[in-house]
Amino acid sequence: MSTSPARGRSELLKNASTVTTLIDAAMEFAKGRRKSGALLLGAAALSSRIPGFGTAVSLLIRAYRRLR
Repeated sequence: MSTSPARGRSELLKNASTVTTLIDAAMEFAKGRRKSGALLLGAAALSSRIPGFGTAVSLLIRAYRRLR
């Protein structure tokens, strides 16, 4: 049983989004921003179930900082 190319791309993008969110979380922890890091870790966990959730949280954090 092989997967279709579209499904394979979808899984790849979902995994890339999760990994990117994990990298963002690590960067936040490295900068001493524990709350943002923890929020991004949670978003990465949910991102495996809800595609794009981690990216959305990351963008919202950046927008909040810019507007603050």
